[in-house]
Formats: sequence, structure tokens, C-alpha cells
Amino acid sequence: MTTYFAHSENERGERNPLKAHLEGVADRARRFAEVFGSGDAAYLAGLLHDLGKYGDLFQRRLEGKEKRLDHWSMGASVCLEKYKNCEAALAIHGHHVGLQWWDRDELRKLLRLDPLEFDLGGRRLTETNRSVLLGRLLADKITLPGVFKAQSDAKSAAAMLDLRMLFSALTDADYLATEEHFDAEAAAVRKPAAELRPGQAADVLDRYLERLASDSDSSPAVAGIRQDLLDACCSASQTAPGLFTLTAPTGSGKTLSTLAFALRHAEQNGLRRIVVVMPYLSIIDQTVDVYRQALADLPGGVTERYLLEHHSIAAEAAGTDGDSDSARLRGMLAQNWDAPVVITTSVQLLESLFSNSPAACRKLHRLARSVVVFDEVQTLPLKVVLPTLATLSHLAMRYGSSVVLSTATQPAFQHLDTKVRQYCSAGWQPREIVPGELRLFERAHRVRVDWPAREERLSWEQLAGLFDNLQQVLCIVNLKKHARDLFRLLEKNWGEDVLHLSTSMCPKHRGAVLGTVRARLRQGERCALVATQCVEAGVDLDFPVAYRALGPLDSIAQAAGRCNRNGKSEAGFLRVFVPEDAAYPRGVYEQAASLTAALLNGASRLSIDDPADFDRYFRDLYSIAVLEHRGLNEAIQTRHFPDVRKHYHIIEQDSVNVLVAYDRERYEELAREVRRDGLSRGWVARARPYTVSCYREETRTMEAARLKDRTPSGDWFVYDRNYDAAIGLQVPKELEFFGI
Repeated sequence: MTTYFAHSENERGERNPLKAHLEGVADRARRFAEVFGSGDAAYLAGLLHDLGKYGDLFQRRLEGKEKRLDHWSMGASVCLEKYKNCEAALAIHGHHVGLQWWDRDELRKLLRLDPLEFDLGGRRLTETNRSVLLGRLLADKITLPGVFKAQSDAKSAAAMLDLRMLFSALTDADYLATEEHFDAEAAAVRKPAAELRPGQAADVLDRYLERLASDSDSSPAVAGIRQDLLDACCSASQTAPGLFTLTAPTGSGKTLSTLAFALRHAEQNGLRRIVVVMPYLSIIDQTVDVYRQALADLPGGVTERYLLEHHSIAAEAAGTDGDSDSARLRGMLAQNWDAPVVITTSVQLLESLFSNSPAACRKLHRLARSVVVFDEVQTLPLKVVLPTLATLSHLAMRYGSSVVLSTATQPAFQHLDTKVRQYCSAGWQPREIVPGELRLFERAHRVRVDWPAREERLSWEQLAGLFDNLQQVLCIVNLKKHARDLFRLLEKNWGEDVLHLSTSMCPKHRGAVLGTVRARLRQGERCALVATQCVEAGVDLDFPVAYRALGPLDSIAQAAGRCNRNGKSEAGFLRVFVPEDAAYPRGVYEQAASLTAALLNGASRLSIDDPADFDRYFRDLYSIAVLEHRGLNEAIQTRHFPDVRKHYHIIEQDSVNVLVAYDRERYEELAREVRRDGLSRGWVARARPYTVSCYREETRTMEAARLKDRTPSGDWFVYDRNYDAAIGLQVPKELEFFGI
């Protein structure tokens, strides 16, 4: 009997029988998908995903005698013909080329596989007769399951998630099986997998919180608020999985209270993992440190197997040696999130949820029966809000997960319920974790806000003069050029005591400045910090006095959260001002700032401590802002996976990555390496901490050197000039019309 093979020889000279590969992938995929009730479809997809490898042409390819072959489409076609299962067929077809268009006419073309109408991407089928392939599969003693129906009848965004989750189970199973053949050492490194052990971890956290409370120098009022929030989270954790909001003031201990909720909730409901999603790298570092300290006494420790950081500069966090065992393990776990606690970015998680790529979707099945916490959720771009909420709602309803939206400035997403139902029948109706009778915002009033008088404007010189008699002050402005101009003015009197923070600075530079600022604040030293809004939303700073240029109401509230954060003073002071040059970043930010001004001028009072004011603000914002991206909406409604991936972005895509000379020695090393070896994922990970995101137009004027290769991480440039040690990369004056 002829033996058919799935892969070429590995380094040990072993070949991989196709029967073993198909059954191994099918068993794994079924195990992954059983968690959400799609085990049969996943098993079927696993058995048929490489059906074309039974073709003679593919076996010749393993001998190096053929190339440009399609070994996957025939399995998808058989799945459609024999089982009428669109999801399994599309998952099979996409496991190499990505998910395509879920369209009736496209499915008919896939069923017939007529070369005149079905695009094979310039490849040839390994065999055009499906009976030949099925005959060889059955002769290999592989038993196909009986006919069953498992087709999603969900609405657009929800149905697309159903397919992605099945696709995830298949692709992860296939990756792991292939890795097992070619890299036995890597497969061994993955084992043993860690378990969440939520009850044990929650007990460790409880003991840590008790020690933290006894050692805290916070005021009794702040300590009481933090205890009440913790108690509310522990109480709410005993409910069934679903959608939750957690609305609590800045400085009330949300990070650890949310972890307590997640662990006890997982224990109560048998959930498998905790995924924490954050908008910015600066607060990921903070959160990881807090988690490691809080769970340090967990038996076995908080290793990479237990807590996984997955973001663009995670490789740098553990050192530059990408070949170290620790870095290698973390890189492998990041591919499929095989860890009990994952801390990642909103870009990483949400863009994966709307991707069609096998590599990006591979980890999604791990979200089933998990607690997914979104921190600082007000940063979610409005143009993607509706499909995002719909997908998260379906994740909770269909996949047994709990989704928690946590912030001090909770968006009024519940008012979008009707619009969300266009994408998902469950809509958006979350439960609030914190009971209103706790009056946390009223009790947490730690900052007196001085609002600008009507028509009042301040020049930068006038503003700088207001800081002369202050010891420690934070000033947040709306544009990077405003931060630069104010910083240069303050330098005259403050000298080295004034610091600057903006996205003109690379992550390493911003981290160093934050470290300096925190040290000065702790030691009571003179310190002025001029920053853009990158310092808001979760950055742990505690100034006695803060100034904030008029902007979106939620941004003003976040600025107040950097003032008197621990309640050490009777009241902090935040002055909101309108600069003479009252310019804003274009788009929703500008609309939100104008709305805040209108509310301020039309109201007898406006409070950053009143959730009702935020509810009104967000509802008004939703009525004037564009909530739907036309291309994205059309792609979702027609279930066109490549176009959804093209249009769904958390960060605008007209930007590129520029390696800058913040650290000259590191710059030279990285620039030399990439010019010699070209772009690689490892290089990108090592370069991220020294990178500034720029508009594409800026790179033309800067004459930065564009790297010829492309990676999934976007365009890359190297630029060794105009990096200021205080304020970062300086763009030419003529580009300031971009609002940067």
C-alpha cells in the first residue's frame, strides 16, 4: 500500500505520514472547539484540511519536483459537497490563504472548482478528481464522520466570529502538529501548559491586598473607597458569565479589584483564562508589574507560562537576546495565547478579532470561556464601536466568556443597543459591577476643578507665568507642537526641572521620563511635566496641581486622575484653560472638545465626578459623530473577510515606523543589522522600543531611509537625525498642519 506524506523530512530524517497528520490535527481541533460546542465541525475540518496532499503532484512536490500547488481547496470543496457545511469549508480553504468572502456565489465557485471561474492564485490543484483523493483517504483507514448540520444563523458580525473561532481551532491545531514534526524541541518547550488555578490565585491576591492596605499611606477616605470597590467586585464575581461594566473613579484600585473579580468569577464559573486588554504600552508595563507583585506567592511563581505579555515590545522587556529560552518560550506562547493570564493591547486583540489571517486568528479560540477585561475602554475609536461591541457581545453569549469594560469615564454604550443589534442579535446590555448606592465618585472628590470663563484665553507665556511659584505641576495639552512650545518656554525658568512627554518620543525615552517624574514626585523635588494626552488613561502619576487644555470631557476627567491620586491632600487642583491657539487633532477628538465647550457654556454646572454628566456627554457625542465606517460596515454586512481586515483598525494606518537615534549605540547596532540582514520579526521586536510612529508624508520631508522589505508590522524607516534628548523626534515646521 502506498504511503502518502504530509511534510518533507525533518532534521532527524523522519517523514510525516499524511494519515497521522490529518488525524492529529482533527483530534486537536476537536479538543479546542469542544469548549464552545463546535468539536464535530472542527474534527471534520481537520480531516479534510490537507486532502489535496493525497494528490500525486503534492507527493512530487515533497521531492522538490513541483511547486505552486493548491492542496487545500479540494478539501473545502468536498466539505461543501458532502456536508453542506460552509463554516468548515471556508476554514479549510483559508488555512493557508486566509478567510475569504462568505458569499453564496463564491461558495458555488468553490464547490465546482472550475479553473475558469475560481481563482487559485496562480496555483494548480494537486488532483482535479475528488474521488481519487477521497478514495486514498479512505484507503488510509481514515473514517469521515456522518453528515451533520452546524451552520451559523447569526447576524453579520456574530456569524463572522463563529467562523473565525472554528478557523482558529483548525489553524492552531495545524500549526502545532507541523511544529511537532519539524521542531520537536520547540514542541517540548511548550509543555507542560500552566493552569489558571483561580481559587488558589485569588487567595494569594487576598493576602497581598491585606498587606497592601496595612502598609498604604493613602488617606482613610481613599482606603475606604478602594475597599468598597474590592467588595463590590468580589460580590459581582459570583454571578453568571456575561457582559459587565466596571465604573469607578481614578485611583480607586481598579487594577487589583478587577483582577479579584476575574479570579473569583473564573473560579465560580469554571472559566479558563484571564485576558487583560489595554490601550497603551505605558500602562501595560504598570499592570504587569502590579500583577507580578500581587501573585508573587503563587506556588510555582508568575512565570512566562502563567502570565504572558503579548505586545509589540514584549521581546525587549526580557532583554535583547531573542534566542534565550525565556524569549523563545514567550514568543511561542504569544502565537496562540496558551497561558492562563494574558496581558495585551487593544490593537493586538481587536484587530485579531476582525482579521482573516491564519496567524492572527490562531489564538482566538483561547478566548472561549475566559474573562476578558478591557481597561480604559473610552479610548476605543468610535468608527469601530458598533461591530466591536457586537462581536464582544456574541463572544459572551455564544462562547461563555465574560467581557468587562473598565474605566473611570464609562462610555454610554448601552444607548447604542439598537444599533449593535444590526450586527448581533444579543445587542449590548451589560451589568454594572459597582452599585450606585456606594457613591464612589461623590466620595472620591479629590480635585477641585476651575473651569475657564466664557471667552477666556491664555497665551503660552501667561500660562508659563502661572507655574512660577509651584513646586510640582502637570500640564496636558492637545497637540505635540503645543507641548513642545510650552516646554521650551518653561525651560528658561525651570531648567532641568521641566520634562516633556509625547508620542514624538520613542517608548524607551517615554519610560525613562516617567521613571524620573515618579522619583521626583516621591521625593518632593521640583518637577514640571508638559505632556500630550498620552499621559492620561491609566498612567500612575500623582501631582498636587494640574492644568489641562480644554478638550474632550473624558480626557479632562482622566487628567484629573493624575492629580491628588492618593488623596494625600485635602483637595488637588485642576485648572482647565483655553489656549490662544485652540487647535485640536482632527476628527472625533475635535468634535468631542467642541461638545465639551458647548456643554460648559450651556450648563449651570459641569462635573467630572458625576456619571450622569458623562452619560449625557457620550450620548450627545454619539449623535454628532460618525459611528460607522462605510467600507467596514459594507464588508461586515457582506461577510467579506479580507475587506474587514483592510478597514478595521484601532490606529490610523497612514503612519509608518521610524527607528530613531534616542540611544545612539543601540540605533547603530539595529540599523547595521537591518541593512545587513533585512527586516525580520525578531528585529522588529527589538526595534520597537526605539521607534516613533510618523505620518507617511513626514518621512518624505525628513528624507528617512526606507527599508526595502515589508513585514506584517507595516513600513519601516531608519532616521539618524533630529532626535532631541528632551522632546524626541522633531518634524519639519511645514508639516505642522497635520495637527501633530
